[in-house]
Amino acid sequence: MPTSIPFSILDLAQVVEGGDAAKSFSNSVELAQKAEALGYHRVWYAEHHNIQSVDSSATSVLIAHIAAHTKTIRLGAGGVMLPNHAPLLIAEQFGTLATLHPGRIDLGLGRAPGGDRGVIRAMRKDYERAGNRFPADVEELIHYLSKPEDSAFSGVRAIPGEGTEVPVWILGSSLFGAQLAAKLGLPYAFASHFAPGDLLQAAEIYRRDFKPSRHHDKPYFMMACNVFAADTDEEAEYHFSTLVQAFVGIVTNNRGLSRRPVKDYEVPPQIADHVETMLQVSAVGTVDKVAERLSLFIDRVKPDEIIIAKNFYDHAARLRSVELTMEVRHKMASARN
Repeated sequence: MPTSIPFSILDLAQVVEGGDAAKSFSNSVELAQKAEALGYHRVWYAEHHNIQSVDSSATSVLIAHIAAHTKTIRLGAGGVMLPNHAPLLIAEQFGTLATLHPGRIDLGLGRAPGGDRGVIRAMRKDYERAGNRFPADVEELIHYLSKPEDSAFSGVRAIPGEGTEVPVWILGSSLFGAQLAAKLGLPYAFASHFAPGDLLQAAEIYRRDFKPSRHHDKPYFMMACNVFAADTDEEAEYHFSTLVQAFVGIVTNNRGLSRRPVKDYEVPPQIADHVETMLQVSAVGTVDKVAERLSLFIDRVKPDEIIIAKNFYDHAARLRSVELTMEVRHKMASARN
C-alpha cells in the first residue's frame, strides 16, 4: 500500500437515544474539524429520508454548514440520490457550494431513493421512470457543471454552477454503478460498509471496463468500511454493538435512534448470519487489530481510497476512534515501506 492512500470519513449525522438534531449537527462539525486536523482527505454526508437516526437528509445544506466551520478538508455528498431531484437544481446547489468553498466540494450520485415506498410517494416522483433515467441525468448534471463550450445543453445554464467542474462520483452497491462509472470515466465509490456482496466483482468490472474521460484518465475506486478502533478490543466491541443493533433493526424492520452500546450483545440467532454478512467489511479493535483487518481488505480489493463509517453512540469514543484510525494508517504505511 502506498503511503499516500487517503482515509476519509462517511458521516450520517446520526441521532442517538437521548439526543436531538441540534446535537447531531454540532457533533458533525466537531468530527469534521477533528478529521481536518488529523489529515483525513474528505468527509461525505449521505441523503437518507424517513430514518429517525439519520439527520443528513438535506445534504447540501449540511455540507454548507460544515464547510463554514472548517478550512481545508474536502466535503461532499456520499451521496445525493439523483432520482429524487432535477439535475439542474443539484448543479445549482453544488455550484453554489463550490463557489463559496473552491476546491473543497465533491458530488457523489446514487440511484436509490434513500428511503422506503412512503418516501417515494412523498417525493412526488415516478421512481421507476426516474431510476431508469439515472445515466442520462448524470450526464446532464455533469454538463451543467461544465464550461459552456463543453456543454451540450445549450439554452439552460446552471448559475451558479456552470464552469465549477465539481468532481462527480458514482456511488453504488451493485454492478450497475460500476458499469456506469466505467462507461463515463468517473470515480466510483462502493457501499461495502453495508452491502459488501458484489465488492470484488464491482471493482474488477469497473477497472476492466473503465474508459478514460476528460475527468479521469484512469480508474479511481473507493471502498467503504466500518471502523471501530479503541484502546482495547473489549471497548471496541462494546461500541460496535451500537452498529450491530442498528443492522438488527434494519433486518427486523425495527428501526429507531442509534442505540446505546450493550456489553456482550448477541444477535438473535435466526438473523445472525444475515447481519454478519452485511457487516463483514468491518474492522473492530485496537490499532494493531484494525491495521491487520484493513490490510486484508486492501490486499484483496486494492482500493485507491478508503472511506470509513463510524456510527458510534458515544461521540467522545467516535473522536478517539478517528485518532486511532489515523494511527492505523501510519502503522500500515510504515509496515509496507
